[in-house]
Amino acid sequence: MGYHPFYFCKKPLILKNMKIYLGSDHNGFHLKEKVFAYLAKRGYEVEDVSNKELDPDDDFPEFAQEAAIKIIGDTSKDPRAILLCGGGQGMAIAANRFSGIRASVIWDAEEARMTRNDNDSNILCLPSRVLDQEDDQIWKDIVDTWIHTPFANATRYRRRNAQIDEIR
Repeated sequence: MGYHPFYFCKKPLILKNMKIYLGSDHNGFHLKEKVFAYLAKRGYEVEDVSNKELDPDDDFPEFAQEAAIKIIGDTSKDPRAILLCGGGQGMAIAANRFSGIRASVIWDAEEARMTRNDNDSNILCLPSRVLDQEDDQIWKDIVDTWIHTPFANATRYRRRNAQIDEIR
């Protein structure tokens, strides 16, 4: 099993002032419902920016756009989003079209830690085809690690993020 920094914690730190936008297409709909319940139960403020009912004809770009716009316009300290689609890649590609968005497709807790620490990822993209078939603990570890890992704020990481935003 991958690295999980909260393994020895009896009760994980909850960052209740963090706003989390949640979205999915039809492929991620069922896992999104689980993630929503998981976050809400822990006291996070969660806003679903996608369909509230399963729609097999929906398209992921509109939900990635909605989440990205919400994050960009949110004036709170550290707004983030979790997006789900079949492979996670479509959501990440669409979300990363927006300056200031750093969306990462993640499949284990170690990658979740690295994308927060090094890249200051503000959108977590989950591949529902993989994670909805596995033990729920895997995606829970990914979500918890991603939420609780701070950005290292090293000069080189800030410089690289600024370079990414300049590419637009």
